[in-house]
Amino acid sequence: MTARILVVDDVPANLRLLEAKLLAEYYEVALAANGPEALAMAERWAPDVILLDVMMPGMDGYEVCRRLKAAEATAHMPVVMVTALIDQAERVRGLEAGADDFLSKPVDDATMFARLRALLRVKQVLDAWRQRSETARQLGIEPPPEPSAGIAGAHALVLSETPGEAGQIAAALAEDGVVVHESTRSDEARHALLVGGFDLAVLCLPPEGGDVLRLASRLRAEAATRDLPVLLAADPSQRGLVLRGFDLGANDHVLRPIDANELRARARNQVRRKWYQERLRNELDRSLELAVTDALTGLRNRRYVQRHLDGVLRGTDAAVMLLDVDRFKSINDTYGHAAGDVALKEVAERLKSHLRAVDVLARYGGEEFMVVLAGAPTDYAAMVAERLRGALSGDPIAIGPALLPVTISIGLAIAPAGCSVAGAVAAADAALYRAKAAGRNRVESAVPEDFIAPPPASVAGG
Repeated sequence: MTARILVVDDVPANLRLLEAKLLAEYYEVALAANGPEALAMAERWAPDVILLDVMMPGMDGYEVCRRLKAAEATAHMPVVMVTALIDQAERVRGLEAGADDFLSKPVDDATMFARLRALLRVKQVLDAWRQRSETARQLGIEPPPEPSAGIAGAHALVLSETPGEAGQIAAALAEDGVVVHESTRSDEARHALLVGGFDLAVLCLPPEGGDVLRLASRLRAEAATRDLPVLLAADPSQRGLVLRGFDLGANDHVLRPIDANELRARARNQVRRKWYQERLRNELDRSLELAVTDALTGLRNRRYVQRHLDGVLRGTDAAVMLLDVDRFKSINDTYGHAAGDVALKEVAERLKSHLRAVDVLARYGGEEFMVVLAGAPTDYAAMVAERLRGALSGDPIAIGPALLPVTISIGLAIAPAGCSVAGAVAAADAALYRAKAAGRNRVESAVPEDFIAPPPASVAGG
């Protein structure tokens, strides 16, 4: 997962060391040597994560973090404070200033990259929220308010085999109004979480970690719990298990002995992230429905996806796909337009089921669809395109008693930040033309020349 990382430190050697490590993992990196420079760079460059040194002359890291979180343009950016301080009170002070996590000096590479991956997942959700909210405002629709800063009324499940540990965690979370269900067995906890209604799972690692880590993995594999925040509690000696937990999908962790204030701060961050995501899927989408939804398929319409793509391209790259149902005219001619409508609705459902909540799928017109993946690397976008193509080609669509083989052709363009919507769509359209001309039921990618050439004429017969 590529991303922009801003590193802030007053010691040049520290800056260069972190820069080298991040560049080796293919992150884009910018450097700032003090607080004012960091604030200006954050607003101008829009990083995905900020690695912020605590101890700096003049404006220290806490003040920089407070200012970042107070400014509308930078409040959504995850901040990781890098510090040699080990005092628990200092960590809580940073969390209260708005920091999302901490790294201790000297920085451990595995821990740093695990934390970056976890924070980038959160940032992706927040970016999707902001982009869709902006699209709503441009369309004259006021988006719903952001979730409350408090988490009173949230429900959490705490799994611990250690006597008294779940009760201590429950007491700490209750200070913020969280309703806690305690469990001592992984199978019991999994069943309760699958039933639903929880906003957070706190999984306390036993010495070997096995069943609890398996539970974390299974939660990510289940549709009902895929987006449930998972917070691990572990001993300092269980660093390897915590890193393994991050790879399996855990979102955050606290170390024993658990500090109640740190636990509450991390729980608030995770619950609010979940509530953002739920708003993204529910309230905001419902508020946009009449203005920007295609009546037949229930997908976003052309008007919406063009606005959304314009907003994405102002800040980052975007993978743009144009998908066209092959030989769709023959379906209408043979089975009638009602059957064609049934086929389009089924195509829409299959495509939607193979995309993430943060991706945008729209009916672009007729039998043509568009997908926009914000900030997606080329390899990932190509994998998604093939997955969407396979979702249709491998299974015929039932039209009454008939089983109708339906395929799609896809044109994929990776549009750089700053590209116009017209240029991105023209490139995807040129790639789609080649997919049709090469025999249909295939994915073709745009080449640089496609972004400046006019779109080709349509292929007769789809």
